[in-house]
Amino acid sequence: MQRNSCSLVVEPYQPDLVIDIGKITLGETNRNNLQGNQKQQEKETLLQAACALLNSGGGVIRMEMTEEVEHAGELGLDLENALRELIQSLDLETFFETKQYRAYFYIFVKSWSSGSSDGSFMARICSLSPSLYRRSGTSKWPMDSRAAFDFLKTKKERAKQSIVHTLNEESSSSKTLRVTERDISEPNSAFHVFQKDWLAFQETLSFPESQTVEFKQFSTKHIQEYVKNIIPEYISAFANTGGGYLFIGVDDKTKKVLGCSKDKVDPVSLKTVIDKEISKLPIFHFCSSNAPVSYETKVIEVRIVSELYGYVCVLKVEPFCCVVFSRAPSSWMVEERKGIYPLTTEEWVRRMMDTDPELPEAFESQLSLSDSPPSCRPVYSKKGLKHKCDLQQYFFPVRPKQEKIRHSPEALWEELCKEHEGLEELIGQQLSPSTWGILIVSRSWAVDLGLQERQGVICDVLLIAHNNPPILFTILREQEAGGQDYCTYTAFTLKQKLVNMGGYTGKLCVMAKVLYLSPQSNAESVEVSESLIDYPLSYNLADAQQMEALLQALVIVLLSFPSFLSDQLGCKVLNLLTAQQYKIFSKNLRKNRELFIHGLPGSGKTVMAIKIIEKIKNVFHCKSNQILYICENQPLKNLISAKKICQAVTRKTFMKNIYEEIEHIIIDEAQNFRTENGPWYRKAKNITRRKKDCPGILWIFLDYFQTSHLCDSGLPSFRAQYPREKLSRVVRNADVIAHYLQEIMQNIRKNPPTNIPCESLQMFLKVEGVQGVPGNLKIEHLDLENMVNYVSMKYKDFLKNGYSPKDIAVLFSTANEVEIYKNMFLKEMKKRTISQTNDASTSASPIFDSIRRFSGLERNIVFGINSSATEPAIYYNLLLCLASRANQHLYILNLIDFNPELKI
Repeated sequence: MQRNSCSLVVEPYQPDLVIDIGKITLGETNRNNLQGNQKQQEKETLLQAACALLNSGGGVIRMEMTEEVEHAGELGLDLENALRELIQSLDLETFFETKQYRAYFYIFVKSWSSGSSDGSFMARICSLSPSLYRRSGTSKWPMDSRAAFDFLKTKKERAKQSIVHTLNEESSSSKTLRVTERDISEPNSAFHVFQKDWLAFQETLSFPESQTVEFKQFSTKHIQEYVKNIIPEYISAFANTGGGYLFIGVDDKTKKVLGCSKDKVDPVSLKTVIDKEISKLPIFHFCSSNAPVSYETKVIEVRIVSELYGYVCVLKVEPFCCVVFSRAPSSWMVEERKGIYPLTTEEWVRRMMDTDPELPEAFESQLSLSDSPPSCRPVYSKKGLKHKCDLQQYFFPVRPKQEKIRHSPEALWEELCKEHEGLEELIGQQLSPSTWGILIVSRSWAVDLGLQERQGVICDVLLIAHNNPPILFTILREQEAGGQDYCTYTAFTLKQKLVNMGGYTGKLCVMAKVLYLSPQSNAESVEVSESLIDYPLSYNLADAQQMEALLQALVIVLLSFPSFLSDQLGCKVLNLLTAQQYKIFSKNLRKNRELFIHGLPGSGKTVMAIKIIEKIKNVFHCKSNQILYICENQPLKNLISAKKICQAVTRKTFMKNIYEEIEHIIIDEAQNFRTENGPWYRKAKNITRRKKDCPGILWIFLDYFQTSHLCDSGLPSFRAQYPREKLSRVVRNADVIAHYLQEIMQNIRKNPPTNIPCESLQMFLKVEGVQGVPGNLKIEHLDLENMVNYVSMKYKDFLKNGYSPKDIAVLFSTANEVEIYKNMFLKEMKKRTISQTNDASTSASPIFDSIRRFSGLERNIVFGINSSATEPAIYYNLLLCLASRANQHLYILNLIDFNPELKI
């Protein structure tokens, strides 16, 4: 690509982020001959591209050399030093490798990571400059990333510990007084000079420069430009360090008042320029005050005897409650469609301060932000479940060298080889006899990565092998337009997700290669270019340890999903599917258009429903309005609606309306459906079978143990529920609650309601729970007054221990009871928490609902009120539904003076 000057272009159709920066002068001798402006411009262009790639998962910088260099691969000392400074003085080879090919020069950039081998501090993101200043002695001091992080952390903690008026009081009173009280006591201090209307020309001020005083002289030319240039850094420094005075027109060595001649400066326009520049300074608040920078400008006359000579400008800057920048931080990111873009101040602070959330002790970290690339989110799983290392060994084991190549999953590979003669030989031709590693087979890696499926693709195969870079093979029956673009983009997406989602921190590229089976199904193949870029050997997987680390990142990419905790924490958190869940999720939808999934309480049925909806969209190229999610209760319907991935309705609404645009249906909590409004199952099946040649998906999730009524559910007979899968691993509840669930399930098996098929209850003779998850279970019998006091006291204690009202649900047996008792509990809760704290969280309240309406949902803490107020035949079913809603703490409270008239 020919260019006359350097620029930034994100190259399309590459399996990696590639930024072309145009023509650059390289080599020490050549760069020494450059003019200053061009030299600086080229350096800034290179740094911007490098910073963007470091923050975005890594990639390649490509440039065209303007002339030959004396030594091959030589950048130039100024460029090397600039790159070294960018990566906080680490070895260049840690993040950058270079390669020269003819007139082009490549820099291969590894992703930034906040972890370091020697344990030293690494900022969450890479920046050319934080653009933050503080006062240090008599100077303004630019903060580096370490100092900026510490400064931001201190400000954040201070804001967190104090309510707004306390912060303002500390900022505007105590800090300011440290300056002004001393100044007031000294007649010739900066404070007293600031009050004056005039000063004598060459008068010597009695106070020196200090942390709160800075002397500057006016520039002899372009006075307003000079003031505009110095304002940002000095205002940032004073505001961030307790305030102070900036004198413009005083010699810093002699302390003499020199001012600026009256014919060179206009006081009004000077103040206007200062006001405008300060108004443009980026500020960030950790507190809620949203106060601007507080300052005062005074232009003081300078006289010779009694004649006006000129002016001194003095700025009095108050300490700022939070953070003042001199300009937006210099940091960039790059996205495939968005291109290269600078981070805003708000985004930069958020990323710099990004830390792992404080989750309940029931969770175990799978991926921490403390040692991961900048775009990663934290990943957790419930304690007792398989760690990502175990899941990697289960799904993608790296066998000893003697076993050569392993296929995973083997059943799918065997099925594909039977369906497509010559496939095994075709792949075998791509492997040398010494290849050692694993071939991961998928009918569509695009769908696995959240992309749309491409028609005509037989399969995609990912090779993870020793002494090779990862290679993605796309196998087509015959050559067709767009095949290489599909493979390249899938490889690009995989590489990005392995780093920015899976947290892989090594050097990484994914090669893209298309193979073809001939029409005669022999083993002939036609290859197209794997990549236009030849990566260094360091991008090969050197040993089993690197292979396993990459495969563990792949586990996170394939098995992670947004946790329901994300909404409660206010930040995105990922969880991992269990092996059992992933096997069902991985099913071929074209061969499993109807499926019944029986899942125990807490086994993740709703999570699976959401994941399948997203997969349907990619396999069948559907829009959200072509997929329907149906459940029985409104709260669960609202939860799915908020995700905007499909249409979501309750069963009653479904039976009232016509859905002409719907092609696929997912049904959740189907055991609680009824036929009172008509045969819902027949209607759903008819909708999904409208296209005889290509029927839609109908997946039904249910759990007979949680049946909450004695009516006909409308489900087909148990034997007709085929094909059928089961989710037997309980992943939601703490140990003590899980054991309690097993006891209740045993009681249901002994005395099943008449509308539940007994065979369904025998599916789960063995319940697989998780071990080591702490929790609490209490069963109490109390009168109404003591029950209200009990719940209110516990509620107050949970808030004191860091829980929020969103973590807590108070569930009643019937909707009628909710209406009768809710206000009693709320009134007492508010009375106790208001007397305890002024925290804003007390303005919220826990969830109050009935057990039936809360089906399919969960909370960390659940109070179950009057759980005996139901039909005896389904007493244990409703009790099971109640208990399974609680993740950690469960309180079952029975009213001693229960009023039977409230019973439905």
